[in-house]
Amino acid sequence: MMLNLQFYSPEEEVSYPIFKQQNIRLFIKRDDLIHPFISGNKWRKLKYNLIKALSNQQNHLVTFGGAYSNHLLATAAAGAKFGFKTTAFVRGEEVNNSLLGLCKIHGMDLIFTSRDAYKNKKQLFDEHFNDHPEAYFIDEGGAGKEAEIGCREIITELKQSYDYIFCAAGTGTTAAGIINAIDLNKLASTFAMVPVLKGGAFLKDDIKPLLINNSNYLLLDQYHFGGYAKTTPELIQFIKDFTSKTGILIDPVYTGKAMFAIQDLAGQDFFKSNSKILMIHTGGIFGILGMLDKF
Repeated sequence: MMLNLQFYSPEEEVSYPIFKQQNIRLFIKRDDLIHPFISGNKWRKLKYNLIKALSNQQNHLVTFGGAYSNHLLATAAAGAKFGFKTTAFVRGEEVNNSLLGLCKIHGMDLIFTSRDAYKNKKQLFDEHFNDHPEAYFIDEGGAGKEAEIGCREIITELKQSYDYIFCAAGTGTTAAGIINAIDLNKLASTFAMVPVLKGGAFLKDDIKPLLINNSNYLLLDQYHFGGYAKTTPELIQFIKDFTSKTGILIDPVYTGKAMFAIQDLAGQDFFKSNSKILMIHTGGIFGILGMLDKF
């Protein structure tokens, strides 16, 4: 089996009023264009897990996520495309929604799991698949070393240099890959991580084991808007304005918070004139389906 996914992820320059006013150039790494369902950092995190599963002769991907997890949909779609069986432990009570429906259409089996049981994912995996050597464990969100290596390629693909590179962070795995790639390629870019969880400073400790060196980077933990999957009218209004003026859809969970951070800092004269800024669009737009009532 060949993992030969042809994707297109350009660096697109974007025009938005605050950046024009401040004489700043904003680019977006359009990882959301990689694939309709296996998009953004979801593909980056899955790529080397799929390669490892193949090398281990394991053809059953078992993973974890919430009811609106873009990672679950990406895993289901990747499984269908590359010939893997897929199963997901879904956190919480049994529900039906559009995203899980797409997972099922792609052939994924869903096991709804209590929030308490969900906390110990390895135990859940062992209880259900200990006697199934063909089953391959993928952590929630695809987090782990294979994912970090895949996320390095976001940087090695870049066609030009940037003063700042921004990315939203949940587990921090994508951030670790970006930091390592900046370090390994001796780039002068300053990386800024925008945690989407309240109290996101803990991510420094979480990603430290994944880092090659003790690299410097910015952690901007003031843009969580209440926590994971939380939002405010201010963030919703910004997303509507940005999307309507650029044609690039960002979401309230991840990319909207990262882009809000960039424009907020621009308004505070954080960036020097003529700075080039890159935001990594981490895809996962289907997660917005669970929050459309807020728009």
